[in-house]
Amino acid sequence: MTQPDLRPIADFPASARRALKGVFADIDDTLTTEGRLTAEAYAAMERLQRAGLLVVPITGRPAGWCDHFARMWPIDAIVGENGAFYFHYDRNARKLTKRFIADKSERESNRRRLSTLRQQILDEVPGCGIASDQLYREADLAIDFCEDVDRLPAESVAKIVNLFEAAGATAKVSSIHVNGWFGSYDKLTMTRIAMAECFGLDLDAEKAHFTFVGDSPNDAPMFGFFPHSVGVANVRDFEAQLPAAPTYVTEAACGAGFAELATLILQAAEVPT
Repeated sequence: MTQPDLRPIADFPASARRALKGVFADIDDTLTTEGRLTAEAYAAMERLQRAGLLVVPITGRPAGWCDHFARMWPIDAIVGENGAFYFHYDRNARKLTKRFIADKSERESNRRRLSTLRQQILDEVPGCGIASDQLYREADLAIDFCEDVDRLPAESVAKIVNLFEAAGATAKVSSIHVNGWFGSYDKLTMTRIAMAECFGLDLDAEKAHFTFVGDSPNDAPMFGFFPHSVGVANVRDFEAQLPAAPTYVTEAACGAGFAELATLILQAAEVPT
């Protein structure tokens, strides 16, 4: 795979930053730093939202966590489990809308299939583990290759992907997990649905007015779709593995990179930072 040409974030035109209506962001190693959400990154989300931009995390994290994020974080909606659902919390009505791409019976059937696959992966890939957040998942199986286990070599991660795909599942690699599910959706699929149903926006027509910031291969559908997509600096760890690359890359890594992007957006809009 040809390595992408990542442009510095300074090349993100001020006119394009001023025209933004919203920011989509991965969570792990994009908003978070070494597994923690820093005050700097949280404040950056809050500053963007207060400036009138939509703030929507797009994550592989589970439904149980996303319920909390939707209610408690300064965000407008969240897409979770790599596109299995969106959650939208109406703060005035105090109502949480949960929209899944598959109905309950299909999700239950898929979980049974994933349960069989789970044991096969554990048996055939020494050192991997079931992600600690698996209990809170509705639609996928998350295999840990470095979050709570010793980091596995690239060959082991590739084998996990191959086992998912051999069983007919979709598999995506994040910075910490390999996520597998039955279905052809991805992060972009549900982001389109969320924007239409929650905010009345046609994302295909509006994509120049949004940016996405991420860090790993499972963000590729979003990187490839948005003309002004951004990678935090640690995206370079995956340069050779990206089916589609971000347009720009920040100087700082992880949550500090997200805060760097937020500051540039607000400066272009002449909002105090």
